[in-house]
Amino acid sequence: MGDIKKAKIEMQKFRNWFTGSPLVALGTTFLIGLAVAVAVLVFFTTGTPTTITMASGPEGSSFAKYAERYKKILAKDGITLKIVASEGSLDNLHKLLDPKSKVDVGFVLGGDSGAVGSDALDKLASLGSLSYQPVWVFYRGAHKDLLGDFKGKRLDIGEPGSGSHQLALALLKVNGIEPGGNTTLIESDPAKAVKSLLDGRVDVVFFMSDSASREELRKLMEAPDVHIFDFTQADAYVRQINYLNKLALPKGSLDLGHDIPSEDTHLVGPMVELIARDGLHPALSDSLIEAAKEVHGAAGLLKKRGEFPAPIEHEFHVSADAQRYYTSGKSWLYRTFPFPIARFINRIAIAVVPVILVLIPGLKIIPGLYRWRMQARIYRWYRELLDVEREALEGPVDAATRAHCLQELSEIEEAVKQIKVPATFADLFYSLREHIVFVRNLLTTQAVTALTVDMSELR
Repeated sequence: MGDIKKAKIEMQKFRNWFTGSPLVALGTTFLIGLAVAVAVLVFFTTGTPTTITMASGPEGSSFAKYAERYKKILAKDGITLKIVASEGSLDNLHKLLDPKSKVDVGFVLGGDSGAVGSDALDKLASLGSLSYQPVWVFYRGAHKDLLGDFKGKRLDIGEPGSGSHQLALALLKVNGIEPGGNTTLIESDPAKAVKSLLDGRVDVVFFMSDSASREELRKLMEAPDVHIFDFTQADAYVRQINYLNKLALPKGSLDLGHDIPSEDTHLVGPMVELIARDGLHPALSDSLIEAAKEVHGAAGLLKKRGEFPAPIEHEFHVSADAQRYYTSGKSWLYRTFPFPIARFINRIAIAVVPVILVLIPGLKIIPGLYRWRMQARIYRWYRELLDVEREALEGPVDAATRAHCLQELSEIEEAVKQIKVPATFADLFYSLREHIVFVRNLLTTQAVTALTVDMSELR
């Protein structure tokens, strides 16, 4: 019963603080109103976005086809994917680095970061590697073992800015072939390059796998006097150009029935990465990787089932959210609830939890501030009372000084009577009044004692 009574007393004190003071009522109302306003503002301005903008690639390229598949998969979760066509990997990288483009993610080939500088790497992060992107080199004429054997020939290295163009220049450079020499370097789109090779207008063509279908590759391999270049020095290439990977095209992998290619062929190529601006929302990162698993997870010409996507770090660091996904999967919230519901819960948590964490301490502070204010009203008179007592009782005091002190004491008492305090602080109020009476009694006793002494001396 004692605990219940004590709880009731404490509750009554709080009611007195709240109802008996305009300060508490106003402060509490202000805090609650501010908290509600902040929560509403945060709720409507934050939360998981539902729109992503992706830079894909040229129309008809594998990048563009990938983007369309991502769009359909993400739509199931209520996420809208806006696709921005581009000229390829390097253009995607430039768009990601340009805030005005509003591009959030894009497909980027390993090695292209060298064209934008190392400082740009800190602004972007990888959500994972998606696939190998081999460079295909086809040539006419006698068998060649080395790229250096193409010196002095007509080479189509792809359009400026394309992945094949950048990689072709890098491969030729380590073989001593550079622009301005006696080798003719032609820059055209893959379709035109292939036709030029078949028609005999060029001797060698370079293009990436995203620019050619299996049917086109097969057509080139079946063409008379046209050969696929076998990178027999693949191990050396991947050591000199660190973003390259050694790949193997198995015998018969394009056509088992016709045994195309007729022997195992070595290839080299970078990886395709899904690159995002650093700071992409974790839920969107998870959804993109989920889509990547569906799009890129199947077995392919140069990959095993489930090999991609993978958190393989190259020039770009793998984002912390992507690392967490590859380690433990989606966050609990988005793993447990459908995306729209999880997004709604997430928004409430973002808006309400911080407000509660601020509001609760704030509500606790107000009564303390109010108590301090009430105590300050009373305690300030104790200073006056101490000064009167010190003046009256320290050392010899004549009648005039004693009268002055009593006058000051009366003024203090009159001022104290004007103080308005709620019942909660009545103990402090009456204690002050008792102390005033105590000092007055001391002064009175002192006066009586002094009068007695004087009368004794007269006798």
